[in-house]
Amino acid sequence: MESQDIKPRQPQDENIVTNKELNIWEALIPVLALVGMLAFNVLIYGDDAVSGSNQFILLLGAAVAAIVGFYNKVTFNQMLDEVAENVKSTTGAILILLMVGALAGTWLISGIIPAMIYYGLQILNPTIFLAACVIICAIISIATGSSWTTSATVGIALIGIGEALGVSLGMTAGAVLSGAYFGDKMSPLSDTTNLAPAMAGAELFDHIKYMALTTVPTITITLIVFIFLGFMQDSSGVTDTSLLLNDINNTFNINGWLFLVPVAVIILIIKKTPPLIALLVGTLLGGIFALIFQPNIVAQITGADSLTLTSAYKGIMNAITVKTTIITENETLQELFSASGKGMYGMLTTIWLIICAMVFGGVMDAIGALSRISAALLSLASSTFGLFASTVASCLALNVTASDQYLAIVVPGKMFKKAYEEKGLAPENLSRTLEDSGTVTSVLVPWNTCGAYQSGVLGVPVIDYFFFAIFNWLSPFMTLLFAAFNIKIKQLRGKLA
Repeated sequence: MESQDIKPRQPQDENIVTNKELNIWEALIPVLALVGMLAFNVLIYGDDAVSGSNQFILLLGAAVAAIVGFYNKVTFNQMLDEVAENVKSTTGAILILLMVGALAGTWLISGIIPAMIYYGLQILNPTIFLAACVIICAIISIATGSSWTTSATVGIALIGIGEALGVSLGMTAGAVLSGAYFGDKMSPLSDTTNLAPAMAGAELFDHIKYMALTTVPTITITLIVFIFLGFMQDSSGVTDTSLLLNDINNTFNINGWLFLVPVAVIILIIKKTPPLIALLVGTLLGGIFALIFQPNIVAQITGADSLTLTSAYKGIMNAITVKTTIITENETLQELFSASGKGMYGMLTTIWLIICAMVFGGVMDAIGALSRISAALLSLASSTFGLFASTVASCLALNVTASDQYLAIVVPGKMFKKAYEEKGLAPENLSRTLEDSGTVTSVLVPWNTCGAYQSGVLGVPVIDYFFFAIFNWLSPFMTLLFAAFNIKIKQLRGKLA
């Protein structure tokens, strides 16, 4: 229980650092340097860039920002303090990532993920698979209020099913994230859905109702595109799944009781149990179910001939902490299971990326670059459309520079609130724009906490799913379309223009 006198740092309490010594061109120097270095690094390393070199590039970007800061009379200690606060704010995300790795490990050896793949292959086919991914993830995300929980549970299983069906991993991940972020946006249980109206001064359910005006058309277009892509899939892969189903059944004891664990986790999340506790319970239940239903698998991953107290303990701990390998002669199955059983160790690269991104974002905030860029965008907002466009641009810029979706909501929310009031616009306009551009686009930036998390959990690089995360990149365009044509723009008096 938290003390009433000591409260954790909340996103809405973020202090926006200003620096009158800094001009806009100086504020942009670190951004341009980072983008240029990252582009060159990705050109050299390709998908492997996220394995370590991108992390160092982020630190180099922070060094460039620090040089700009020194030139503008910002001390090293000021920068270090802000970096410390930024890294501290990611504590929850880092712990969740570790628990997701642990959960995936026990859910693999217990047969939960294989069971999801087994039954999913029998229900789904390539034609309807992508659209089904969107709908399934949207439902789970609305129920839980968390895109992260959705991808860490059903998302991992859908990636496995898609790979078995011969569907592109990028397409599958894009469909999963489109549905997950739609649900995250529309759920009253979501932290960002509560944060955006808090920043703008709107009521929660007014915000959700008004947000539906742009969100429903966006998800509708997304579904239509995925239905079309589904019809373009080669359905011959369905006939090849019979061998895969037999091999899964021969390797694991597949039965419906295994689904009690994911159902329990989803119920805990719906009941507003902290995600860390829910994931820990899911991990432990996965370990217990592994001992009950898959004793041979538990013994096998430790190299033991039979299950003993020692091999049982080592098997479960190995699944939780390190990458585990399920021995099977089916290469496709081997690949599917290798992608799932990462353990906590498999999440360290993503955690490393998040920490380095927070260093860059912290220095950028400390030198006043984030507020300077937002202020410059605000000064360009001479019309109603210009105000919406500046808000969108500010959210996108902060997702790239601050590497955190909360800052991409908080900073523009604080900076633009008065401007919306002065133009006679209801606060729902700002809260909706913050969600349409700040929340959903965070997953499209590889070094953003959300992009790093989702690519790490799903095992698909951001560059592979970027185009197929249709809902995510289409949302800011939809909000700008409504603003450009003055569609349902709510005024302060409560009337729709």
